[in-house]
Amino acid sequence: MKFLNKIVNELLSQNADLSQFNIVLPGKRPIVFIKQILEDHHYSGFLPNFFTIEELIIEIVDQQPIQGIALWLFSFEVYKKLNLIPNDDFADFLKWFPTLQKDWDDMLKFSESDDAVLQYMFDEERIKEWAQDLGDQTDGPRKKFLNFWRNMTIFLPELKRKLKDKNWATPGMIHEGAKAKIADYVKNKDQHFVFCGFNAFTPVEELLVRTMLQWNKAQCFFQGDRYYFDDERQEAGKFLRNHFTWKEFTDTRHFQWIKDDFSKPKNIKVYEVSGNVTQTKVLPDIFKDINNKTFTNTAVVLLDENLLPASLDVMHQVENLNITMGFPLKNLSFSNAIKQLFYLQKQLEQNKSTYYYKDLFPILEELPKAEGDHDIISIFKTNIEERNIVYISRKLVKELLEELSYFDLLQKAKSGQQFLDLLITYCQKIKWLELDDIQYENVSHFENSFKIIKNQISPYDFLIKMDTLEVLINQHVNTESIDFQGEPLKGLQVMGLLETRLLNFENVILLSVNEGKLPLGNSQNTYIPFDIRKHFEMHTYLENDSIYAYHFYRLIQDAENVHLLFNALSSGVNTGEKSRFITQIMMESKHKIENIIVENSSEPISSQAIEIEKTPTVMQQLELWKEKVSASHLTSYLYNPIDFYLSKILKTSESDEIEEELSIRNYGNLVHYTLQEIYDLFKGKKLMEADLQNAIKNIDYYVNSAIEKLKHQPEFYERGMNYIHKSIARRVIEDILKHDLNLIKTGNTLEIIDIERRFEKIDLYLDNTKTDKVSLLGFIDRIDRLNGTVRIIDYKTAKIKNLIIKINEENADDYFQSSDRKQALQLCIYEYVIQKLPEFSGQPISTGIWSFADAKSGVASLSFAEGNLNDAMKSVRNIILEILNPDISFVENTKSYTY
Repeated sequence: MKFLNKIVNELLSQNADLSQFNIVLPGKRPIVFIKQILEDHHYSGFLPNFFTIEELIIEIVDQQPIQGIALWLFSFEVYKKLNLIPNDDFADFLKWFPTLQKDWDDMLKFSESDDAVLQYMFDEERIKEWAQDLGDQTDGPRKKFLNFWRNMTIFLPELKRKLKDKNWATPGMIHEGAKAKIADYVKNKDQHFVFCGFNAFTPVEELLVRTMLQWNKAQCFFQGDRYYFDDERQEAGKFLRNHFTWKEFTDTRHFQWIKDDFSKPKNIKVYEVSGNVTQTKVLPDIFKDINNKTFTNTAVVLLDENLLPASLDVMHQVENLNITMGFPLKNLSFSNAIKQLFYLQKQLEQNKSTYYYKDLFPILEELPKAEGDHDIISIFKTNIEERNIVYISRKLVKELLEELSYFDLLQKAKSGQQFLDLLITYCQKIKWLELDDIQYENVSHFENSFKIIKNQISPYDFLIKMDTLEVLINQHVNTESIDFQGEPLKGLQVMGLLETRLLNFENVILLSVNEGKLPLGNSQNTYIPFDIRKHFEMHTYLENDSIYAYHFYRLIQDAENVHLLFNALSSGVNTGEKSRFITQIMMESKHKIENIIVENSSEPISSQAIEIEKTPTVMQQLELWKEKVSASHLTSYLYNPIDFYLSKILKTSESDEIEEELSIRNYGNLVHYTLQEIYDLFKGKKLMEADLQNAIKNIDYYVNSAIEKLKHQPEFYERGMNYIHKSIARRVIEDILKHDLNLIKTGNTLEIIDIERRFEKIDLYLDNTKTDKVSLLGFIDRIDRLNGTVRIIDYKTAKIKNLIIKINEENADDYFQSSDRKQALQLCIYEYVIQKLPEFSGQPISTGIWSFADAKSGVASLSFAEGNLNDAMKSVRNIILEILNPDISFVENTKSYTY
C-alpha cells in the first residue's frame, strides 16, 4: 500500500508517538492496512485515533442523525398535521419523499440557503405557468408541480423546525449546522488532524479542513497524479486542481502529493466480452498470468454487485480470498420468498376468492419448512396438479394446507402491523430448524429488519398498508448485506470501486467497465433541474462523473497490470458500450493497450445421440414386456427408442404440470371422453335419429361430464383460450354426431357394437415355428357396424396421413420403420386383433381413423394399394424383433436442422 506507507513514514518522521494524531479517512476500510503497516514498522506505541469525515462533522454539531425509515415516518407525521392539498396517505407520500429528501440534503450541503432554492423552484414553476395557457384545468401536470413546490416551501421548513426540537438532523442539516460551529470547534480543539486521500469535499467539509489548516491543527495528504492533475481537460483532476489553489497551501505548507506514476510502464488489457456473466469466466485465465499465486497484491473490482456470485464460482482455487462487498440480502432465496408473500397478501387484499397457483407455489418451495411441512406440501401440489387447478379456492387451500407450520402467512392479514408480527414469529421459529449457515444468516437478518421496522412504526398511529410495509422492508433490506469472513491483509481482494479508496494494488482487474456503470451517467434521480443545480452550485452528474473518473485513474495509476473487462452485448439497460474512460486512456495516454475479444462460445452439452445397451437386466424387462405389447408402444419406439426405453423399461412417466392453457393431449381427451359418454349410452343398439338429435341437444351436459372425468375445474374453461378450446371441442363433437345422423337420414344402418373395447392376450407369433410370441393388448375407441361392415375406429387429434399402404417384397421387412406410418401401423394391429376375436369371425371388417381436425369428413379408412394384412404384420413383427434383439441398442433419434 504505497500511499498509506508514505503517510505512515511521514507521520513517524514528525512524531514517534502517533497517538498525537487524529487520522481522518474517506472510509474505514484503510484502517486495517494502516495497522498492518505499523506492525511491519515494529511500532509499539499507542495507535492514532481514526475518524471518517462524517463522524467528525457529527461530533461538531452534536445532533442525533436521522435518516431512512425513521425519517420517513417522522416526516409523514409532520406532513399530515399540515393538512396540505393533496393530503397524501403514507403510500403516496413514499412515492415522492425519498427523492425529495435527497434533493433537500443537497440544498443544505451545497447551497447557501435551502429556503432560497425552494423559493426559486416555486417561482420558476409560477413563471412556467404564466407562459402556458392552461385554460380551466385545475389538475394538469403543470398545476400539480406548481402546487407541489408551494407545499414544499411550507412542509420542509416545518420539518426542519420539528427535527431541531428533537435534536435530530438529516445529513444535510448536520452540514448546515456545522457551518456556524466549525470556527469555535477548531479553536478549542487541542489536537492535530491528518486528512488522507480526499478528493471532493462538500462546502462544509472544505471549510473544516481549511480552518484547521489556518490554525495549524491539520495537514492534508492528497493522492494525485500529474497525468490528470496537469491536464485541464482531465475531469479526474477537477477537485484536486481546485484544492491546489487554496491559500492555506504556501511555500512552507506544500500541497502533498502529486506524483508521476501513471506514465510508468503498464500492461493494460481491454477485454470485449460477449455477455455479462461471461466476464467472470475470463478471470481464471487472467489469474494464470499473475506470478504471485498468493494474489496478495491483486484486486478484483466489481462495478456490478450482481456479478459477485458468478465471480466466486470461478475463484474456488484461490486459497486466500477477502470479500469486502458483502452479499446483498435481497439476492438470497428467502428474500424472494418474502417478496412472494407480500405479493400474495396484496392479491388477497383485493378480495379475490381464489389463489393463483403461481402466487402460491414459489412460497411453498422457497420458505424454510418445519417437520411435516414437506408431506403437506407434496399432497397439496399433487392434488392441484392432478386436477389442473389454476385458481385455487380459499376453502381448498384451508382444507389441504391448514396444518402447515406457516399457514397464517398465507391467510389475508388484518393489517400490515399484524402481518409484520406474523413474520417475526415465523423467523423466530424457523431459526431452530436445521438450516445451513447462509440460510440462517439470511433469516436472522430479516428477523432483525422486521423488528427494527416494528419498533420504528410503533410510536405512530397511522395505518400501514401492505404495499407500504413492503416498501419499508425493501428499503431496509436493500441496504443490508451478509458479510463474508476472510483475511483482509493477504490473498485476493474482491471489492467495489469505493472500497478501493487509498489502497493500491499491483494487479487490478475491473469488471463491467461499461458506460452507465463507470461513470453512472447523467440519469440523476432528482426533482431539481440541471440548470438550477448549477445556479446554486449543487452537484450534478458532471461532478459525479469527475468523482468516478478520479477513483478510476487513482486505482490504476500505481498498478503494473490492469485488466479492464466490459460487456459488449446490448440487453435491457445495458447498451453494450465500453466506458468512455477506456476510450480516453486509449486515445490520450502513451500506454500501449492490448484489445482482446472474448466470444461467448458455449459448446453443446452433447452432440452425440444417447445410446442404451441391452444389458441382461434390460432383456429381463423386455421379456416381461412381451406379455403386454400395445400399438402405442411400437409407435413410441418408432418415434424415439429412448422414449420407449424410459417409459416401458424404466417405467418412468412425465410429472403432472398445471396447464393454464389446455394442451393438445387434454384437448383430445376432452373430445374423446365426451364421445365416450355419449356413445356408451347407445352401445349394443342400432342408432336412431332421435338418439342423435337428443345427444346434440345435450352436448354441454356431456362435455361437462368429460371435464369432471379429466378432474378439471369448470372455471378453467370459463375465460380466455380455454373457453375457445372448449367451444372448438363442442363443435367437433357436434360435427361427429351430425355426420352419424346424416348417415341414418340417408338410409344407412349404424349399430354401436362397443366403446373403448379392451383386448388382451392376443398372440402374435414371431417365428414360423410358433415357439416365440408376444401378447397384444390395448383399447379400441369405437367398434360399430355400418350396413353390415364392422368398422374399427380410432380417434385422433392429428390430421390423417399415409393410410394407403403400398407394401411389396422389397419394402415388406421395414415398411413401418418410420414414425410417419404409425397411424397405418396401429390400424393394422387393430385389424389383426379383430380377426382373431371369434365374435367377428367371417364378417367384413374395415379399419379407419376419425380425425378431430376434420371431423365433418367422417372416417378415413385404411386401404391396401399393394400387399395385404399378412405382409403388413411381417413388418410389425420385425419392429418387435428389433426391440428384442440384444445386439441392437436403444439409440436416440436426433433431428437435424438446416439453416
